[in-house]
Amino acid sequence: MASQKRIAKELGACTSSPPSGITVTLPNEADLHKWHVTIVGPEATAYAGGLFGLVVTLPPEYPFKAPTVTFATRIYHPNVTNDNAGSICLALLKAENWKPSTQLAGVLQAVRALLLEPQPDDPLEARIADEYRNERREFEKNARAYTLRYARGPVKFDAAPAEGEDNKAAGSSGGGGGGASGSGGP
Repeated sequence: MASQKRIAKELGACTSSPPSGITVTLPNEADLHKWHVTIVGPEATAYAGGLFGLVVTLPPEYPFKAPTVTFATRIYHPNVTNDNAGSICLALLKAENWKPSTQLAGVLQAVRALLLEPQPDDPLEARIADEYRNERREFEKNARAYTLRYARGPVKFDAAPAEGEDNKAAGSSGGGGGGASGSGGP
């Protein structure tokens, strides 16, 4: 299976020589199609000191279809939904922009780049994007508060209640959900 071979090769590259500030693990060694990724919040940003979890889900059609990448850790960011789904708006993950030659290390670096420089002109959270553009200090204060609340300590990749389960745990701090929805934004 060419897809499995490609994924194994990219996983090997990401684990043996990971992109700066990024760690990749498999939650289940037998399933190459689901990765757990930890991103260290970049220094000199509101996310500094935080550990942010991503869930990368590779479809059976990979690399001809883009992976689904979601934040498992709640984050205050214009390009990430402000909920437990953690959907990301990233141009290269959109179906019309995806290229089979795109490497997963590049995808992970692009997500980390969003932490360095949000893209308020292509937001999932318009209110946060407006705040980023017009009230930068307030944005940074809110982003730091989220980082302190949700991104300290070990990353919790499966903190959200399962579909159909009672939502009692949804309001607890410590990490958002690792839902598989929302691959590339609007």
